[in-house]
Amino acid sequence: MLKIGITGGIGSGKTTICMVFETLGIPVFYADTVAKTIMTTDPILMKGVKDTFGEESYFDDGKLNNKYIASIVFNHQEELAKLNALVHPAVFRAFDQWVEQIPKNSPYCLKEAALLFESGSYQMCDKNILVTAPYNLKISRVTQRDAVTEEQVKARMDKQFTDEQKSKMADFFIENNEKKSIIQQVLNLHEQFLKL
Repeated sequence: MLKIGITGGIGSGKTTICMVFETLGIPVFYADTVAKTIMTTDPILMKGVKDTFGEESYFDDGKLNNKYIASIVFNHQEELAKLNALVHPAVFRAFDQWVEQIPKNSPYCLKEAALLFESGSYQMCDKNILVTAPYNLKISRVTQRDAVTEEQVKARMDKQFTDEQKSKMADFFIENNEKKSIIQQVLNLHEQFLKL
C-alpha cells in the first residue's frame, strides 16, 4: 500500500484538502485526532505518561488531565519533548494498525499530520505533500476558526517548521492561496499517485 504523508502549517487548509481526497475514495489517517484518542486508550502510552508526569496526569475515570499536562509542557521545551517522545511512537503504532485494515483495493492512503516532518513520521511514508498558504492568510484563517488572537496563532506557528524548512523534505506541493483551484491540484496529484 502506497503511503502518502500530507502536512502544512497551521491554517494552511490541509484538513480541507484531505476531505477532497476522501471524496475520491482515498482513506485518510488524521494523526492529530488519533493522538488525542490514544491518550486515553493506548495502555503503553498511558503508563508512559503516568511514569513521566505523575499519576495526576489522569483522572480516576481514565480521562486525561489536560490542564495538568498543559501546565507542565506549555513553554517548557524539554517537558514537551518528553511528551512527544511518548506520543509519536504510539501514533506510529496506531497508523500501522490502521493501514492493515484498509481495503486491499485502495490505491494509496494519506497520513495527515501537523508535525509530519518535525516528528520524523514522514520517513514512514513513500511520498509527502506539503500544503502551503500565504502567511497572512493562514493567520486570518486560524483567528477566525479558533477565535484566538494573532499573537496566539504566531506562538503556535513558532512551534512548527517553516514552509521553507518543510519544502526541502516534501515531494509534492499544493498551494492553498485562494487563487489556484484546490480540486484541480488534488486531481492532478491523484492521477500521479495512481501511476506510482
